[in-house]
Amino acid sequence: MSAAKTKAQKIIDDNAVAVFSKSYCPYCKATKATLSSLGAKPYVIELDQVGALSLYLSVLTFNRFPLGSPLFSLITSSRVTYDGAAIQDALEEMSKQRSVPNIWIKQEHIGGNSQLQERKSELPDLLKEAGAV
Repeated sequence: MSAAKTKAQKIIDDNAVAVFSKSYCPYCKATKATLSSLGAKPYVIELDQVGALSLYLSVLTFNRFPLGSPLFSLITSSRVTYDGAAIQDALEEMSKQRSVPNIWIKQEHIGGNSQLQERKSELPDLLKEAGAV
């Protein structure tokens, strides 16, 4: 199993509600608003922002510590990064859905925002059963 798929599966397994999102997506914003209005606090990962900090740290590390120095080797070898695109690829493999939001409740793939809105009447019970509210 790839690191990205392992990461995605761990997020799904460890959270009553998991939303794989992109910060600029209006459908993702609607999903987060709907869940919030029902009192749920989903685990949200913004796939367009995953890896940005790691890239910054890599550049910072490279500029501060010469390539090949013991400290450079220690810092770069001890850090695992997850690229948002790789997580999105893994989610497509897992759920057959490439688009965001990619929503999971109680380890069940719900779908995207349209599917969430279609199930709005049953969401309070579903979220309660999942322990999300």
